Amino acid sequence: MTAQNKTVKLAKMGMLVAISVVLVYLVHFPIFPAVAFMEYDPADIPIFIGTFAFGPMAGLLLTVVTAVLQGTTVSAGSGIYGIIMHTLATGSFVLASGFIYRGRKGKKEAALALTVGVLVMTVVMVGANLVITPIFTGWPVSAVKDVMGFIVGFNVVKAGLNAVITFFLYKRISGFLHR
Repeated sequence: MTAQNKTVKLAKMGMLVAISVVLVYLVHFPIFPAVAFMEYDPADIPIFIGTFAFGPMAGLLLTVVTAVLQGTTVSAGSGIYGIIMHTLATGSFVLASGFIYRGRKGKKEAALALTVGVLVMTVVMVGANLVITPIFTGWPVSAVKDVMGFIVGFNVVKAGLNAVITFFLYKRISGFLHR
């Protein structure tokens, strides 16, 4: 890859990060009123698209950069806790889906990759919430377990919705990303 191609790829990745930050700023709302602090946002869609276009390691880089930027600007209220949780959630999704999709890039592989991403993210976030949430919130593990149904539901809905949107958008956008 030439220096110019690397620069173009980096610029496109930067654009995806910027879109992600803008999306979380503009669109965020609770899925379950009982746990209103768990808000849906479409910010992972550009990261998922970038993962499919540039591979799982690029997706992980997009995740970390986006998590830090969001966690220090538009989502600053969640601080380092939000950065860690976003990195774990989206990072697990992009690694799982990205490694599946990078081989053969058909619709079946995309659907499989996105489905596995949703499942992996959900499982990772169950564990992360049991370990990390008590540290940052002071909640006892029993309190986290009491809302585990919401945690699972939130991750399935958020990741699932973002995966479906990515499925329908990626091929329309991929031409631009690969030029």
